[in-house]
Amino acid sequence: MTITDDLGREVTIPFPPKRILSTVPSTTEFLFDLGLEGKIISRTRFCKYPKGKIEKLPNIGGPKDLYLDKIRLLDPDLILANKEENNKTQIEALMEEFPVYVCKVGNFEEALQNILNTGKITGSETKAFEIANQIRAGFAKIPKIDQPLKVLYLIWKNPYMTVGTDTFINSLLEKCGLLNIISDTEKRYPKLSPEEIQDLHPDVVLLSSEPFPFSASHQSEIQKLLPNAKIELVDGEMFSWYESHLLKASNYLTELIHKLIKNS
Repeated sequence: MTITDDLGREVTIPFPPKRILSTVPSTTEFLFDLGLEGKIISRTRFCKYPKGKIEKLPNIGGPKDLYLDKIRLLDPDLILANKEENNKTQIEALMEEFPVYVCKVGNFEEALQNILNTGKITGSETKAFEIANQIRAGFAKIPKIDQPLKVLYLIWKNPYMTVGTDTFINSLLEKCGLLNIISDTEKRYPKLSPEEIQDLHPDVVLLSSEPFPFSASHQSEIQKLLPNAKIELVDGEMFSWYESHLLKASNYLTELIHKLIKNS
């Protein structure tokens, strides 16, 4: 099969592929959900799901520091990568030797399309359609907020970093009826000083569990900066994992919205 990936590259793969290597934790989970166990030949060190199965696979390093020699020994016939999450130089090196399909997911609709594309190239198109339809139905049930809450979503500390409008996380905030207080369309992950955070006056601050693991102590710090705001610790996977994890995200986001509405 020859298919065009999200970088506009034509990629020719044996179909259906029998030795699939994922370089992103969310993609690894998705491959299992597609029913491809037995064809998945590795995991990254950050892969978590499905528990009890993922641990048995060989570790190929992190998305941005892959063990290239180990990947070569595994001899995949399809490598799945992501433009944002992987190291460009490493992925380009792998492109010289293996079929590499690179996705680029910037919003909810692109996430659903990527699910369908991955299903197509792995020979699991029917299951991919089923998952995409379930995700769309789940997100359609998320309650709408009459008066959108202005939200600051923090992903890092020292320095504080947030998300701009050109991000997948922003797309999910919009799906929840939440208004990203950061309107920057050029910087995807702007840095903020404590004083700049205070000047924003958000209604809600969401502290993500990843990539920086915000905790209750950080919650207290932000509360001191913004005594009138609602500060919530949130599961970053539910806002940033863009494949079958979205099946879980719709219920999680529904519960979060109910909590924010109740406390607003």
